[in-house]
Amino acid sequence: NAGGLCCLKYGVTRDYVLGLRAVVGGPAGYGTAVWLGRRTAKGVAGYDIAGLMVGSEGTLGVITEITLRLRPAPVGVPRTIVGAFTTLVDAGRAVALVTRLGLTPSALELLDRTCLNAARDWKNLDVEADAVLLLARVDTPGDSGEAEAAAVADAFERSGALWAALSTDDVEAEALFEARRLAYPALERLGPVLTEDICVPRSKVPDMLAAIERIAAEHRVQIATIAHAGDGNLHPLMLSEPGDDAARIRAQQAFEQMLDAAIGFGGTVTAEHGVGLLKRGGLRRELDPGSLLLQQAIKDALDPRHLFNPGKVL
Repeated sequence: NAGGLCCLKYGVTRDYVLGLRAVVGGPAGYGTAVWLGRRTAKGVAGYDIAGLMVGSEGTLGVITEITLRLRPAPVGVPRTIVGAFTTLVDAGRAVALVTRLGLTPSALELLDRTCLNAARDWKNLDVEADAVLLLARVDTPGDSGEAEAAAVADAFERSGALWAALSTDDVEAEALFEARRLAYPALERLGPVLTEDICVPRSKVPDMLAAIERIAAEHRVQIATIAHAGDGNLHPLMLSEPGDDAARIRAQQAFEQMLDAAIGFGGTVTAEHGVGLLKRGGLRRELDPGSLLLQQAIKDALDPRHLFNPGKVL
C-alpha cells in the first residue's frame, strides 16, 4: 500500500485499486481464483476484501490481476517551493504549519544534509545548498496556484527558514527532487542502511524529528532522514560501517526505540513499507489486544495452513 511523493494530495495505492483477482485458500480451497472489488466508480456490495488484500504483504493470497482507477495528469507546470532550514525540528515546524493552514501541495518532502550531500556527490547534481530542505510542489493551476505557492513559502519563513523561495529554474527544481529520489541508493553506497518507516500525526512531526535526533545521540548511531513530510511519514535511515557488529546492534536498538516513540505520539510503526519480519514486535505494541486477535482470526480463516508468505506480519 505504498505512497510516494504525490500521496499527500492524491492518496496511496489503496485509493486507486478498484478490484483485483487473487489466488486464495481457506473456505474457497487452496488454488481458487476469486475476483474481489468492483469495476464501477462506487460500490458497497459485501465486505471490502479487495481493500484488505492491498497492503496484506502477500499473507492472504497471491494477487494476479489488478483493475486501477486512473486520473488525468495535472494541467500545466507545477510550482516548486524550496525552504532551507538549520535544523530538522525547524523543518518539522514548517510541515505542521502548512497542515494547520489547510494548504494542500501535491508534494511536501524533507531531505536532510546527509542525504542531500550523498545524492549530490554520487550523481554530481547541480544543487547548491547546505541545509535541511523542504521541497514542495503545487500543481493547482492559475492564480489559485500562485497564491497557494506563496502561502507555502510564507509558512516556511514563519517557521524559521533560512530562506524560502519559489524556484524559477525548472532544471534546479528537478535536480532537488532527483536528489530526494536518489537518497536511498546514494546512502547504500556508503555502507549498510537500516531503513525506518514510521508515521505520526502531522502536528507531531517536529516532536518525532526531535526524538530521532535524541535517539541517534543516545545510541551513537548516524541517522539520515528523508520523509514524505506532508503526511507525517518519516524515513530515518541508520548508517553503519560494514562488518561493525556493535554498530549494527546499536542501530537495531535505535530502530525499536523509534517505533515506540512513534506509537507514543499517536502514530504507527509503518506507513507504507510494511511489517515483514522486523516490525512484528512493533505491530503487537501498536495494536490493542482485541484488534490483534481479529487480524489473527482473518489470517487463520483465509489461510488456515499459513502457506502464504509464512511467518510474516503476525
